[in-house]
Amino acid sequence: MTTQTMARPVLYARQKWGLAVGTVLFLLPFFIQLPGLDPMGSRMLSIFLVAVVFWITEAIPLFATAVLVILLEVLLLSATAVLEVPQNAAPASEFFAALANPVIMLFLGGFLIADGAAKYGLDRNLAAVFMRPFAKSGRMMILGMMLITTLLGQFMSNTATAAAMFAVVIPLLGTMPTPKAKAALALSVPVAANVGGFGTPIGTPPNAIAVGVLAAQGVRVSFVEWMMMAYPFMLVLLAIAFLLLASWVPKGTEVNLAMTANFNRSRSAIYFYAVAGLTILLWMTEPVHGIPSSTVGFIPVVLLLSMQVMTGDDIKALDWPVLWLVAGGIALGDGFGRAGLDEWLLGLFDWSAMNGAAIIVVFTVVALLLSNFMSNSATANLMIPLAVGFASTLGISPVLLAVVLAFASSLGMTMPISTPPNAIAYATGVIQLKHMALLGAVIGILGAALLALVMPWFWTTVGLI
Repeated sequence: MTTQTMARPVLYARQKWGLAVGTVLFLLPFFIQLPGLDPMGSRMLSIFLVAVVFWITEAIPLFATAVLVILLEVLLLSATAVLEVPQNAAPASEFFAALANPVIMLFLGGFLIADGAAKYGLDRNLAAVFMRPFAKSGRMMILGMMLITTLLGQFMSNTATAAAMFAVVIPLLGTMPTPKAKAALALSVPVAANVGGFGTPIGTPPNAIAVGVLAAQGVRVSFVEWMMMAYPFMLVLLAIAFLLLASWVPKGTEVNLAMTANFNRSRSAIYFYAVAGLTILLWMTEPVHGIPSSTVGFIPVVLLLSMQVMTGDDIKALDWPVLWLVAGGIALGDGFGRAGLDEWLLGLFDWSAMNGAAIIVVFTVVALLLSNFMSNSATANLMIPLAVGFASTLGISPVLLAVVLAFASSLGMTMPISTPPNAIAYATGVIQLKHMALLGAVIGILGAALLALVMPWFWTTVGLI
């Protein structure tokens, strides 16, 4: 009889330092009384500091840090805490509720539809149909690839979208005449997946974190309201990216693109098409029927499982770590407000020396820099609860700050580690790091400038904020 042992995970130097530094910073507020901060605030500061270090260094998996935040809040801040708390402390159930926040239900439905699209081949067949008008020109093929990736990226995770599209892209790389043209085609997918994710609340985790943190503050942003804010920004960035990538393809480049669509016509597939279409229609018409987008997101979960179109195995395969990561961000924001840490942090700086525009610039630049070197989701989890907690005191709309930081957290695209679609694209071997860095820097810098200097004025002018 043999005993099978599992290999222990190898910790890199950065992770070891992260564990050590995070632990020390967690303990520090328990031994050093900071001026103006009561015991509850000190405990929340401990939780915030360990989350910052663990998310930046990835000392433990990102989703593990997220659920650690929830557990520490229950142990240190709730009515059943292991330490003394005020009589009005929230019950533990309110902290655990982050794991079943309505935004989690919204994402759960989005994930199930995305996985169903892959299961029944809808994503690849849609790509084949939409790519037909772009089948003869190299530059037009890049445009077509970006448009279909953007469309899918609004209802699927960026990673799933990129993985599905590269099944289409890889056979087409050989049709491009130069190495730079090949890189342009390969890069068209991650940039469109990342930027396309701006379009809907379910397009990328930072969006869901923003919606969840706002909901915890009693501010509701509907599916359509989010799209109305996102689309102008998204389309401008896509146009900039296309013009840059198209310039890498020699003018007059002709390609021979042969793609056929073969839609699954089984009963289960037809049921899936109907449920997915109904869900998207309900999301798009939320102002008409008034059903919250989170409730709509739970409808396909019930219908697809009841009709056995999706099974228990499909539920197991969902991206649960991302859902937990979003829940951690919601819990962090909730803890900030309950412990009064947001007001204390706000008092550390002379914000009166800066106007609203300068404050937005500072938050945007910090989020952009962080998102290039750490997970976009982790950046959003750190920045959005902090900014939304400050918003009312600073006289800035919390919706404005949350949306700006959700987008800024997704602008980091300069390196393969910046976002999973970049890593998938880099793995093709046709992209030089300088090309990815150039495209990412242009999109990041111009996107940040638009977010900080133009979009707040635009959204306010048209009455969206």
